[in-house]
Amino acid sequence: ISQKNPGYPFFAVVFQWLHALRFAPLFYGAFGCLGLFYGARRWLGRWGGTYCVALYCVSGAALNFAWRATMPTFSDASLIAGAAGLLLGVLLANGESETRRLALGALAFFALDGAVLIRYTNVAVLIIGVITVMALARAAAVTRAMLLSWFGVVVVFALGDLELNHALYGGFMKTGYSSGLITFDTSAILPNLERMPVRLIESLPMVLLALGALAWIVVRLVCTGSLDSFERERSRVRRDATVALFVGAGWLSIWGLYATYTWTVGQTVGPGNPVHVVRFYLPALGLIVLLAAWLLARLPRWLPVALIALLAGLGVWSFQTPANHAIAGPRRSPPSPTYRGAPSPSAPGGD
Repeated sequence: ISQKNPGYPFFAVVFQWLHALRFAPLFYGAFGCLGLFYGARRWLGRWGGTYCVALYCVSGAALNFAWRATMPTFSDASLIAGAAGLLLGVLLANGESETRRLALGALAFFALDGAVLIRYTNVAVLIIGVITVMALARAAAVTRAMLLSWFGVVVVFALGDLELNHALYGGFMKTGYSSGLITFDTSAILPNLERMPVRLIESLPMVLLALGALAWIVVRLVCTGSLDSFERERSRVRRDATVALFVGAGWLSIWGLYATYTWTVGQTVGPGNPVHVVRFYLPALGLIVLLAAWLLARLPRWLPVALIALLAGLGVWSFQTPANHAIAGPRRSPPSPTYRGAPSPSAPGGD
């Protein structure tokens, strides 16, 4: 247990007992893929889930972190991805059994809470999830029993987080870091905006598809509102815009937060190892590929296949640079340097 990811051992210990720690990130990755498939298929139709899962698995960042058994980055990203897909499917499936929707929604919030327990900054996505459910409860026919059950999961998990902090660090709101070591400040926005986009696009090129989807959704919304369209078409456009609004808000909550992270400013001077900085942005991957899949679902069938193959090639290529660093694989690391006979402290931003 470390102050950086205090909850990950609770999610990995079973695999450690089974001597199969390598399967921990793969297990949570499978959960993320299943959730994304369920939600994207419900939203985008027959091929939407397939496109979404394929996009989730082919980025260089996903390949690197899924390979790193003891680093929780891919696991918490997958918990968020699975939760986003489940919530999307539950909110769109207002004709299904209430018991089924209640159970899947509770599982989604359990996964979101787990992602927060692994990395506390994921609370930004959890907040967006709660706001989304509250805002769409009436339109999605969410019952009071569902809301009480889902928010009950959030409250119980939050109390558990606070108690864990108290037990480990001596205070309900403490995280193990000394005051002022981890800082977020608006002064970091400009340098991060100057240096991070290239690294992110190299590791997560599906970002470009997601941005294209957002632009297209906005154009469709404006054009449909100004033209004499059929009511069914207007309803579909409004639904897509609503989903994109909340999915995009979740994406922005993570990337906007880390745009203000002061530690990454110093880490992006020079080439460096992109894994160290890209990992903070990976929890939004599931939300990104949901939007990217929307775009692929509207293209001729051969074109999404070609684009996914291209992205897979880029993923393998972008995997190589960080794979040459010890952080990306299970290699034996050299002995830690010492300072006056004690191990040197790790960098504040490290996992």
